[in-house]
Amino acid sequence: MARYRVLIKQSAAKELEALPNKKARQRVVARIRALADEPRPAGCEKLSGHHDRYRVRQGTYRVVYSIFDKELLVVVVKVGHRKDVYR
Repeated sequence: MARYRVLIKQSAAKELEALPNKKARQRVVARIRALADEPRPAGCEKLSGHHDRYRVRQGTYRVVYSIFDKELLVVVVKVGHRKDVYR
């Protein structure tokens, strides 16, 4: 299987940098990097109301992203705590 490119929107990068501790940030970054090998890992869910958005959980944080299979591209749209990320 081909590797996907992972792009992080600038707004998502700011949200990632704003995570409260280094350990949580490192775990979320590792989860995002893993999307390059498997964009639909076990535990990912398609978000209702969006035709191309998925989310993965990493502790109390969520990573919301879009997958473009034709271009082999994953775009991270939002990163945040589970209580805030869907707003």
